[in-house]
Amino acid sequence: MTAPDPNAPFLDRIVASKRELKAAIPDLARRFAALGDAVRAQVEAIESEVARGVQPVPELRYADLDHIDAATVARVRQRGCVVIRGVFEPARVQRWNDELAVYLEHNRYLEKSESKRGIDQYFSALASSRPQIYGIYWSRPQMQARQSEELARTRRWLNRLWDVDQDGTPVFDPDHETTYADRVRQREPGDASLGLSPHCDGGSIERWIDPGYRRVYRHVFGGDLVRYDPFSAAWRTSTEEIPSPAVCRMFRTFQGWTALTPQGPGDGTLNLVPVANAMGWMLLRALQDDVADDDLCGARAGRAMAVSKAHHAMLLGAYVPIPRVEPGDTVWWHPDVLHGVEDRHTGSGYSNVMYIGAAPDCAKNRAFLALQRPAFEAGRSNPDFAPEDYEVDFEGRFAPQDLTSLGRRQMGY
Repeated sequence: MTAPDPNAPFLDRIVASKRELKAAIPDLARRFAALGDAVRAQVEAIESEVARGVQPVPELRYADLDHIDAATVARVRQRGCVVIRGVFEPARVQRWNDELAVYLEHNRYLEKSESKRGIDQYFSALASSRPQIYGIYWSRPQMQARQSEELARTRRWLNRLWDVDQDGTPVFDPDHETTYADRVRQREPGDASLGLSPHCDGGSIERWIDPGYRRVYRHVFGGDLVRYDPFSAAWRTSTEEIPSPAVCRMFRTFQGWTALTPQGPGDGTLNLVPVANAMGWMLLRALQDDVADDDLCGARAGRAMAVSKAHHAMLLGAYVPIPRVEPGDTVWWHPDVLHGVEDRHTGSGYSNVMYIGAAPDCAKNRAFLALQRPAFEAGRSNPDFAPEDYEVDFEGRFAPQDLTSLGRRQMGY
């Protein structure tokens, strides 16, 4: 049986949007070529750096955040990603990693996941019989990291890379964060089940058909390309995503994770296309004559936006692994930056991370907090994810009374 097309309910809007956009861009061919030249130059620069042994992903020290020079800031904004080292002390991170293992084992997570999902159905195709992403959100290590002063300082610095102005009004408060509860990864050596090809989260076909996204990319679609800035916050919080367990309803200035174990190239970890404005080129690529009127280069509603070898091969030359990171280091990437996960973990140790991004205070994020708080109090899954609700009866779960004053504010209390 053929699977239903997730784009079927939106085909008329896709066709109409592409017609409108093409009509509004009389110089589409020139615009696409100009942006293509700019992106290609960045891809070639990254390829050259790799060939010379230069790491394309910028790296900073947490201790230096108050003294980062303008040239380094410009490089981070151009690449749309950064590794910030030494955010947490390794001994503290080791305790978190150990505590997560005890939390999962003591509360029989694997046994409960098998009974909920059916081990034969869910894990039968995996090289390992163990999950690699764990659907827990409210463990003590996760919440302690989220409400830490160290991550608060780190995310303030990241948020301030953005231009927050929209018609004279701030789009978000860069100095205050909201908590978005995500999961943890414990990827074991030899695992070949978790590979993800290059993609972008936070919406797919919405980027062409949603009025909010059309405003975000207004300079790509109908304005002056020179004014297109991936770090302009204007209209970013007005987008409306198609509901799906694959889509985050909060606005994140950066996706990110905190390393709990050492990991690097070959350890089944993150790869990036460190070109912050590549999304603009992808948007115009879908409007070219070799793409059908009802097609957006393979983008599918409710799913991550994939990079197609047929349409976006130019970008794949810049698809590179992150540098080796140590426990307590953090990795961050812009919401438009293409990223993926290595197909196989060929290393010798676990690659463990806590997924914690940067979600600054704004009306969009506060609205989601109202949905997330009851889940936190009851130990249910984040409402953006499948309602597995493993932690409802978990012993040792983080509780509202464990929040610091900073944590209470971040949770919207």
